[in-house]
Amino acid sequence: MIDIPPAPHRLRLDGEALCHNWRALDRMSGTAATGAAVKADGYGLGAVEVARRLAAVGCRDFFVSTWAEAAALAPLCLPVAVLHGVREEDMDIALSGIAKPVLNTAGQIARWRQAGGGVCDVMVDTGMNRLGVAPEEVGAGLLDGLALDTLHSHLACADEPESAHNERQRAAFSSLRGRTTARRMSLANSAGTALGEPYHFDLVRPGLALYGGEPCSAFAGRLRQVAALEAQVLQRRRVGAGETVGYNAKWTAPAGTAVAIINIGYADGYFRAFSNCGHAWFRDAQLQVVGRVSMDLVALSAATIPSLQEGDWVVLDFEIPIASRVSRISQYELLTSLGARLQRRWNI
Repeated sequence: MIDIPPAPHRLRLDGEALCHNWRALDRMSGTAATGAAVKADGYGLGAVEVARRLAAVGCRDFFVSTWAEAAALAPLCLPVAVLHGVREEDMDIALSGIAKPVLNTAGQIARWRQAGGGVCDVMVDTGMNRLGVAPEEVGAGLLDGLALDTLHSHLACADEPESAHNERQRAAFSSLRGRTTARRMSLANSAGTALGEPYHFDLVRPGLALYGGEPCSAFAGRLRQVAALEAQVLQRRRVGAGETVGYNAKWTAPAGTAVAIINIGYADGYFRAFSNCGHAWFRDAQLQVVGRVSMDLVALSAATIPSLQEGDWVVLDFEIPIASRVSRISQYELLTSLGARLQRRWNI
C-alpha cells in the first residue's frame, strides 16, 4: 500500500486555547453549569477531539444537532443531547441510550412517550420561532409525565445586548420555572452568557466563543484563537508590470513583482470574499492576497520576501473576529465551512 503524503494545507489547533476559552465562559456563567455546543463537527474543528479536551477540564454537557453527530461521539461515553429531537427514523438509535433527545414538538413528545423513552430534554420557543413547543402548551400539561432533565429555550438577539427581545424571552422562560419536573433550565448561548446572571439559569450552552469567536464585544480580550490556517507554497513566479493574476483579471501588477501561489482556496473554506483583501504571514512578514481566490489556489504578493520559496508554509490571517470583519462573512460560517481536506493537527 502506498502511504498518502501529508496534505499541503492544514489547521493547527490549540487545545490549551480551547480549554482556556471554556474556563473563561465557566467563570462568566457563575453558579450555572457550562456545557459545550459541538455540533457541525465541533464548529469545523473536529467534534471528537474538541469534546475529549473539554471533558478533561470539567465540561459535562455536550450538544449536537443530529443522531449521526451523537454516534460519532458515542465512543467517548459523554453526556450528549441531540438538539433536533427525534424523527420516526431516529427512534432506534435514540432508544439505544447513546444520547438524550431535546424534544421540539408535540409530535416528538408523543413519539417518545409511546416508545417508552426515558430521560429527555425539551425545547420551548419563547420568541425565536424556530424550534420548540409553546409556553402555553407547557402550561396545559404537554410535558406531564416525561422524565424531563433540562428545559431549554434559545435567544434570538443575544448578540445585541440592548435588544428588548432578550428580556421578553428571559421573562417568558423564567415564568416556566416550577411548572414542570425539569431538573434544570437552560437559555443562554455564548452571547447569552455575557448578558449576565439573570440569563444563566442552571446551564449555559456556549458554542462560537469556545472556538475563539467573539459574538459580542463583552468577549474582547477574554478569548484565545484556537484555529490557525496554514498552506504550502506551490510556486513562486514573476508577474510583469501590467499583467494580471487570477480569474477575471481582478488584480493588475503595478510593476514587475513576485507572487507566491499557495495550496488552498474556497473549497477549503478560504472564501472568494478574501480576494484582494486577505493576508498571510511568513515568519514576521505580511503578504497580501492578490487577485481572486480560486477553488484550490490563492496568490500572495511576495515582492518584499525573497526568502519565501516553493515548499514553505504560510499562515493565513484567520483570527475569527478579524477574518469576519475583513470578509464580511459571519464568524459562524467561517468556522463551520473549514474544509474536510484540511489536515487537523492539535498541539495538545
